Parts: sequence; structure tokens; C-alpha cells
Amino acid sequence: MNATAFDEIYAIMEASFPDNEFRTYSGQKGLLSLPHYRLYTERGADNRILAFLAAWEFPELRFIEHLAVNPDIRGGGIGKKLMQDYLAHSDKTVVLEVEPPVNELAARRIGFYERLGFHLNLYDYVQPPLREGQADLPLQLMTYPRPATQQEFRQFRDILYSEVYNIPLPGRRR
Repeated sequence: MNATAFDEIYAIMEASFPDNEFRTYSGQKGLLSLPHYRLYTERGADNRILAFLAAWEFPELRFIEHLAVNPDIRGGGIGKKLMQDYLAHSDKTVVLEVEPPVNELAARRIGFYERLGFHLNLYDYVQPPLREGQADLPLQLMTYPRPATQQEFRQFRDILYSEVYNIPLPGRRR
């Protein structure tokens, strides 16, 4: 990925998420060299990036860390199309994090993913800090194409913690 494309993606990320839900510029760019991390984009006729999907692809699951559309063109179905294309090509359970439905925006976001076939899992979950000095972020996991059992949820959480967030788990070697 060239620097201009990454800069376009990062600008959409900054406009779409609070800073406790994405890494610093250098931290985010550093993910590009990791074998399980992938970026998928939707481009306009002028070749500008309109939307992106950032995913971690492991043997056991696919984790969508970010899905975002340029704020100037939201609501036109680009994010839905990007997600549907991704789901159509995945042969593994797909997992993503969402804020609990404590306000209208969070509830709408959950509804968007439910209409795509995701299921909200009600097990306790926190996203570890993505930047120095931040606190854990209480979130919930959604899974596709079906809800996770408690055992699957624990497996998914452990994979995310060890592989995405680099938290060493007891009894697991890194």
C-alpha cells in the first residue's frame, strides 16, 4: 500500500472514530507489516478511497477492527456493500466490536450489523487500550453468521487479546 492510500484511510479513520478506538498514525501504519492484518477499500471514479474495512484474518476467525466511510458520502450504501462483499468471501466466523446500545447512535450501529446478519453477544468484554495512557473500553462482540457460545466467545476474546492487542495470556506462548 502506498503512503497516499494509507493517509486517505487514516483520515477517514480519524473522522469516524474517537481516538480510543484506533491507534496512533505510526501504530496503525505498523500493522501493515503484520501477516494477519488486511485493508480492503472501495474507491471512487477518481480513484480516491471512499471507504475501508480493516480486518485481521486468523485460521479460527476473521476480526473486523474498523469499517468506515468518508463522512461526506455516508448513507449511500458503500459501507454495506463493502461489508457484504467481505462476508461473502469469508469461510470463517466474523467477529467485530461495538459499543453497548446505551445511546441512539450505538443502537443504530448495532442495527446496521444485525441487518447484515450479525448477532450481538451479551458476554462481558473490554477492548484493551490502543494508546498509551488510555483505559479499557467496555464493548460487546458481534458475530456472523450466528451467535457465539460462551466457549467460542472465550476463544475469540483470547485470540483478539493475544494477537490483536498483544496481551500475553496465561499458559500461552508468544
